[in-house]
Amino acid sequence: MKITFNTVLNVLLVAMIGLFIGRYFYKQPRFVNGEPAPDFTATTISGEQLQLSGLRGNYVLLDFWGSWCAPCRKENPELVQLYSKYKNARFEQAEGFRLVSIGIEENEARWRNAIARDGLHWPYHILDKATSLRFFDSELAQQFGVKQVPTKYLLNEKGQIIAVNPSVEEVDRLLRERAL
Repeated sequence: MKITFNTVLNVLLVAMIGLFIGRYFYKQPRFVNGEPAPDFTATTISGEQLQLSGLRGNYVLLDFWGSWCAPCRKENPELVQLYSKYKNARFEQAEGFRLVSIGIEENEARWRNAIARDGLHWPYHILDKATSLRFFDSELAQQFGVKQVPTKYLLNEKGQIIAVNPSVEEVDRLLRERAL
């Protein structure tokens, strides 16, 4: 059998397409719209215990991010505006809006510094300590299938996922449509 340049090129092209498709599906979060978010208990930056199910009755945005992540840091001013806009809002079927930031970090001091520097003034900041940011091996990242940051889940008042990886603009639109 004669192997031509075109044959080699076609095999490489198919392999590259397979790699990109596989990588795309690998990086997708574990859950989809309509599924209940798994409950967890974690310690916030202030030392208080937060149980996700304790926020039921509110819309909740779970924001997995990192102080080391440039796209996350670039998005933080938009999250600050979103939180300021909806922190006291009332909704048709929910009492309010809560933002839970889950920092996937190896360095706690950098995480605390980023929160202060970026003005992230909501109370729910959780450190999800990782040993390898390459593989996202921290507890909550694994529980939620997070393989890249930023990753977001918007939950309704029942704790069900209503948006997977929405942009800040999409979250704003969804909340605005439901606000009283």
